[in-house]
Amino acid sequence: MAIERVGIVGAGQMGNGIAHVFAVAGYDVLLTDVRQDALDRAVALIDRNLTRQVTRDLIDAGTKAAAMQRIVTTATLTDLGQTDLIIEAATERETIKQAIFEDLIPHLKPDTILTSNTSSISITRLASRTDRPERFMGFHFMNPVPIMQLVELIRGIATDESTFKTCEGVVARLGKTSTASEDFPAFIVNRILMPMINEAIYTLYEGVGSVQSIDTSLKLGANHPMGPLELADFIGLDTCLAIMNVLHDGLADTKYRPCPLLTKYVEAGWLGRKSQRGFYDYRGDVPVPTR
Repeated sequence: MAIERVGIVGAGQMGNGIAHVFAVAGYDVLLTDVRQDALDRAVALIDRNLTRQVTRDLIDAGTKAAAMQRIVTTATLTDLGQTDLIIEAATERETIKQAIFEDLIPHLKPDTILTSNTSSISITRLASRTDRPERFMGFHFMNPVPIMQLVELIRGIATDESTFKTCEGVVARLGKTSTASEDFPAFIVNRILMPMINEAIYTLYEGVGSVQSIDTSLKLGANHPMGPLELADFIGLDTCLAIMNVLHDGLADTKYRPCPLLTKYVEAGWLGRKSQRGFYDYRGDVPVPTR
């Protein structure tokens, strides 16, 4: 199946980045969100990010102008029904994702492929609530989407080969690299990354090191571009906690137990960069460790 029109559900951090890369690659993009102000902010952010790419000679001005023209927004979810591929990038809560797919199903073309950008939720379970489990799969981008080169493609138990091959071709057209993952909790990247972040939080919780010493140790001792606590703030501590809970519940292994300090930060509303406080306080000119 030829994919030309792509629908994206959710205009937040991931959704606007996904819209950005699809538009640059020549796809017509229809972006939806429940809030018009979120759509307006997303379009403005895409415009700024494309301008940054022009100034860095990554794309030319003509490519930027064409990409912006390809992006259309709507606050009506069902408008996405006539697109060829839908990527759901809403909040990482299974009930919300299920409700989105249930609302979409009556309006879809028979051959539309449904996908989710979920970072941890079972693709098989999401697919089972739709009318096309064979045309459903995980399409997991890394953040920030325009920069990160990887896309995890996750087959549900019913996903057919033609759906997988079509999505694999889409990733190639985006100029990114795909990896195939089986449908187990948190897939590949987060199955490895989140326990590392959680262990860094335990290291802080147990007083082994401070925020600064833990992040400096991993940046200089393991050559990581960001320390694990800095990275957790960037991802969002609520997202980290949600993924750890999926791992803990799905694999029933105590090694995936979320650190109580992570839970406490989320309960306080200290979610990282997006709330201005997490393991660092971002309200000043320079981030300051909070512990």
